[in-house]
Amino acid sequence: MSFFKKKKKFERVLPRHIAIIMDGNGRWAKKRSLPRSAGHSAGSKNFKTIARYCNKIGLEYLTVYAFSTENWKRPKEEVDNIMNILRDYLKDAKNFKDENIRVKFIGNISQLDEDIRELIDDAERESADATGLRLNIALNYGGRDEITNAVREIVKEKIPYDEITEETVSEHLYTAGQPDPDFIIRPSGEYRLSNYLIWQAAYAEYWFSDVLWPDFGPKDLERAIDDYNHRSRRFGGI
Repeated sequence: MSFFKKKKKFERVLPRHIAIIMDGNGRWAKKRSLPRSAGHSAGSKNFKTIARYCNKIGLEYLTVYAFSTENWKRPKEEVDNIMNILRDYLKDAKNFKDENIRVKFIGNISQLDEDIRELIDDAERESADATGLRLNIALNYGGRDEITNAVREIVKEKIPYDEITEETVSEHLYTAGQPDPDFIIRPSGEYRLSNYLIWQAAYAEYWFSDVLWPDFGPKDLERAIDDYNHRSRRFGGI
């Protein structure tokens, strides 16, 4: 009888919910002496690639940071360009429906132009029966703004203060009914959350990369997931 035990085959665990900060579009364009708009277009194209890949590998939830509440501070021309890219995506959103991806927009949508809000409604309604990837697109989103909005809703509902729990707050966030992200990825060489999912990220694992978002492909995502599989998630325990 051998004194050596056969090594158990390593089984990869896929995070249930991945969140991505799609950063570095402007720098990607600058490196190529292109206008920033070209970087945003390239980033939008890559977003579709990554979303489809996540659906292919069986990920349950993907949340992407598309436009923050702070992004309005950018030059009007750049903001207008981003909104036009969004319009093009929304008009093409039916393709995601055909791929069994359910789309949901999170953030303060009320501040967007009426035609964009109508396109968002159409995209969400047309993909509502999809059973594959749940894709959240954070648009005009800010973590602090989200929590502030949740508090307002709780006050409006007149919930007694001693009945307010962490679950109460979670149920009033834009992501109500969804699991918190297990894994947050930020390409582009920055090392901060930038007001992204700050309540939901309490126990998430983080992964940073110097690769700019338009160049962040499925192989980079697989590298991140492999790293996630070598981490020990204890949630405050031992």
